[in-house]
Amino acid sequence: MKPKEYIKKALRTESKDYCFKATGKLTPRIEHAIFGIATESGELVNIIKHCKIYRKDLDVTNLVEEMGDLMWYLALLSDDIRVSFEEVWEKNIKKLEARYPQGYSHDSALGRNLKKERKILEK
Repeated sequence: MKPKEYIKKALRTESKDYCFKATGKLTPRIEHAIFGIATESGELVNIIKHCKIYRKDLDVTNLVEEMGDLMWYLALLSDDIRVSFEEVWEKNIKKLEARYPQGYSHDSALGRNLKKERKILEK
């Protein structure tokens, strides 16, 4: 499945019955997406907590489920701000290439050039 098709199919299940209004450019859809991303990220953390604290086996099926839920919220955010997954991926890779031109290094991680990275992301 292509990313554009995923977004279209995922958003078929979106409820647009929001009980709050936009705040400037901050739309209810963006807020919904960010709340959901935070929530689903917490559910991923909870899976790891069960391994580390309760000594449970890693539940890969549940990891995949929560990754899918996280992607649903990313699809909502992507659609609302009109940016494709591909554009996000490309900008992220360009930023990482600028940050780590020879691959990851501890020094590069600590010595990030945030102005240079911002310029890359704004293109």
